[in-house]
Amino acid sequence: MTGACQSILIGHEGEISKVAFNPPGTRILTASSDKTARVWDVDTGDCLQILEGHTDEIFSCAFNYHGDTIITGSKDNTCRIWKN
Repeated sequence: MTGACQSILIGHEGEISKVAFNPPGTRILTASSDKTARVWDVDTGDCLQILEGHTDEIFSCAFNYHGDTIITGSKDNTCRIWKN
């Protein structure tokens, strides 16, 4: 590791409350107060998917062990499960 910034992930319109890598380390999941979660490519920094549907801030997110399912938790008092 060189300590140099590889990518800046730009796209959320609110503060980011949680970040997580998928098990292989190829994707990053971010959760935000803008009510969305986003999936990013580690190598390019490109946003691959926007997960929309919560009606309030998302404060928690995680990939499952296989990396093919995401769970998000929101201040709208719901958890949502997202599948590829």
